[in-house]
Amino acid sequence: MTVAFVVVNAVDVPTERAEEFEARFAARAGAVEQAPGFQAFELLRPAEGSRYLVYTRWCSEADFEAWTTSHAFTAGHRQPGEGGPIATGNEIWRLAVVQSASAPADSGR
Repeated sequence: MTVAFVVVNAVDVPTERAEEFEARFAARAGAVEQAPGFQAFELLRPAEGSRYLVYTRWCSEADFEAWTTSHAFTAGHRQPGEGGPIATGNEIWRLAVVQSASAPADSGR
C-alpha cells in the first residue's frame, strides 16, 4: 500500500547562480502549501556539485497532478523579468512511498 507520493526535481544550477536560485525559492508565492493533498516541501542544497533537489510530498499522485495543472502552479513557476531561467537542466523523479519512519514527536531532536 502506498503511504504517499513524492516528486523530486533534480535541478542543475551553475555555481555562480546558486545564491540567486535559493533567493527565488525563498521569495516563492507559497501557494503549494494550500494545494489539496500537499504534505511537505524541501529545497535541498548539494554538499558537492551543483544539482539541487526540490522535494515535494503529496497524499497521492492525483493530488500532485492536480497541482501541476492549477493556476497557482503556473503563477508560481513564472520566470522573473530579469535574468531568465537559472537552471541549465533538470530531471523529474516520481516516487511512491512504500515505507516511512520519523523520529517520535517527543524525541527532543
